[in-house]
Amino acid sequence: MIYLDSNATTQVHPEVLEAMLPYLSDQCYNPSSGYRAGKQVKQAIEQAREQVARLVGADAREIYFTGCGTEANNAVLYSLADMCGENRRIVTSEIEHSAILRVCEHLSERGFIIDKVGVDSGGRLDLVAWEKAVKEDGVAFATLMWANNETGIIQPIAEACEIARSAKVPFHTDAIQAVGKTAVDVREVPVDFLSISGHKFHAPKGVGAMYVRSGLRFNPMLRGGGQESGFRSGTENVASIIGLGKAAEIMQSKLDHDDHAGVAKLRDRLEKILLDRLKGVEINGAVEHRAANTAHLAFEHCEASGLLILLDEYGVACSAGSACMTGKQQPSHVQKAMGFSNERANSSLRISLSIFTSEEEIDQAAEHIIKAVEKLRRVQGGGNVGPVVIYTG
Repeated sequence: MIYLDSNATTQVHPEVLEAMLPYLSDQCYNPSSGYRAGKQVKQAIEQAREQVARLVGADAREIYFTGCGTEANNAVLYSLADMCGENRRIVTSEIEHSAILRVCEHLSERGFIIDKVGVDSGGRLDLVAWEKAVKEDGVAFATLMWANNETGIIQPIAEACEIARSAKVPFHTDAIQAVGKTAVDVREVPVDFLSISGHKFHAPKGVGAMYVRSGLRFNPMLRGGGQESGFRSGTENVASIIGLGKAAEIMQSKLDHDDHAGVAKLRDRLEKILLDRLKGVEINGAVEHRAANTAHLAFEHCEASGLLILLDEYGVACSAGSACMTGKQQPSHVQKAMGFSNERANSSLRISLSIFTSEEEIDQAAEHIIKAVEKLRRVQGGGNVGPVVIYTG
């Protein structure tokens, strides 16, 4: 298989797996135990905390491990909602991940007013509208993703953060698609809260982290034995935390070395082949503001669902720019926010690379995509006749 869906998940790095294995076997001790072996496991967790902190420019005491990025998002947003006093307005964007939007929907049922700020055609936040929304009376907090999970577009996070700080509004960022892929430094962009998910950058699934700026209040969602300084109780997922730390160390090295220039070069190579050899292909989003690993492309007169069926048969794994729910294809809320037609939204593919993607795979994938597009256009007659069933046998 040629795997080009790394924004969905990434393979565990071999060095990460190697670092984890002892904690899945002989180093099985509870880090809260008082004996020496348990304390050694606790020390390993603290080393992982340091590694994650360095990746985002934080102090280790500001990093708290969670079960996933969704938990980190939920924990921060519910904590902010619980401590907002009489302020009942939440500012976010129209392009957030469901781990933010669903929480906001639930909070709206509790009486909060959700103000979703739009984006331009390149997928970047409307900062004028953001400033107006954040400076309204009664804003409890603001939350904005660092990089979009579909398009890879990096948001003007520094400017959005500065606006929130000037208005004395707590600011959270869902940085799940940014950490490990682009420079994230909370010293340069002084966000109050930040969410991380390990499996997006070669750590295992089932582990994440949240950054909470020192001195800020936090109301924990999980209460119990007081692990993670009381911010997230529950016996630690030791092996996965060790893996997250090692992955953070590896990705920091990659960023320091070339800022993923090699990955960006492969993405650009794929786009150039497709643009040169196919008509009716457009890049979605502002090309100068993208995570290095993500290409988001619209193929005229092609339903993405049909392309995915064909590509799967050809051994290429990527994802659509729209979600399929209950058997009916619905346009992506991200692309609709960018002003795209239903046709364009439903003809888009997200192609996301990783540090393991090779040039040979890119060239092979390009050939398969070209073949799939040409075949689907022949079947559909080039007239956008809508979804069709593809028989490949």
